[in-house]
Amino acid sequence: MKWHEKFLSFLMTVLFVLSLLVLIMIATNYERNINEEIKVVNIKKLTTKKAETKELSMVMVGDCLIHRFVYSDALESDGSYNFDKMFTEVSPLILNHDLAYYNQESNIGGKQLGLSAYPRFNSPEEIGDTMTNMGFNLVSLANNHTMDRGEDGVINSVNYWKTKPGVYYSGEALSFEDRESNIKVLEKNGIKYAFFSYTTVTNGLLPPLGKEYLTNVYEKDKALNDIEKVKDKVDLIIVAMHWGDEYTTNPNYNQKKVATELAEMGVNLVIGNHAHSIQPVEMINNTLVFYALGNFISAQDTNDKQTGALVTLNIKKEKNNIIFSDIKANLIYTYFRYASDFKVYPYSRIDDSILSNHDHYFNKYKSILNKYTDIIEVN
Repeated sequence: MKWHEKFLSFLMTVLFVLSLLVLIMIATNYERNINEEIKVVNIKKLTTKKAETKELSMVMVGDCLIHRFVYSDALESDGSYNFDKMFTEVSPLILNHDLAYYNQESNIGGKQLGLSAYPRFNSPEEIGDTMTNMGFNLVSLANNHTMDRGEDGVINSVNYWKTKPGVYYSGEALSFEDRESNIKVLEKNGIKYAFFSYTTVTNGLLPPLGKEYLTNVYEKDKALNDIEKVKDKVDLIIVAMHWGDEYTTNPNYNQKKVATELAEMGVNLVIGNHAHSIQPVEMINNTLVFYALGNFISAQDTNDKQTGALVTLNIKKEKNNIIFSDIKANLIYTYFRYASDFKVYPYSRIDDSILSNHDHYFNKYKSILNKYTDIIEVN
């Protein structure tokens, strides 16, 4: 073979090898790019999924009604009050929730006004300290005892709650401007929410004319106006309602009417109280309604009044919808003997020495809660 033929053969071999190497490099880069694109797509999917589903945990209890026997039992030798020991059995059920609600039934006007109980309540600041230390951060202040100690009692109460960072209270205000400034949009875990408190009962103790801001008496137009201010800014609207008849286990006509009105306004969750006993749970379209959770603590001395519900649930935002799930009620019981030794127990931790025939009462209150729906699991 002539030398130029050999050179041409060698050159073609080199070109073939180079072409093969180029093809291998192109294929490798293509595979790498495809893998990178797959990773990006997967990351986007995970991010999108996380962004679409946001969640809050919530716990709620009923009326904190501090009778004379309760605060006398909390009195320390130095003149201060310590309620902590009364809640050691239930505090683990309250801690570590994103939202924790209760109704401060007896107004915290403080010791300087003189402590008092039924029929005109005034409670020491220390009960608020105990409740917030347990983790409560949503506090309802509008009820039939809000005006028990007049304007001074409300002023002291509001000023007390203003010292509690991270606590969202509603139902009392120092002025119309203060009331407006307290209509807030808060956010937790990517869910924006607002909280309102109203009462339909006042025991005839209305605020003076021109000072209606002192207590939030429910009127449909007032509630609608409040809710319209935040409706387009939040994902979740919670309303606390003080309503109905005392010492009953069924909601009355007015409770049903107001619950339907609130559902039509776009409220997601209604938490009712005032009965001092447990009432049923109901879904009105997409609105979850607790008509009454009963007492959290009091010195009232019948089983209906000593039993309450501690409710936990998850609140999910999926796209633009709020979904409630894992709704559970722990029945709780306020034990005391000879007007002392107050302690709140979960039913799961009591025996006949604390409440005789407690299994019977458990089934009774479970049946009441489940009267309209079985969405709530009772423990």
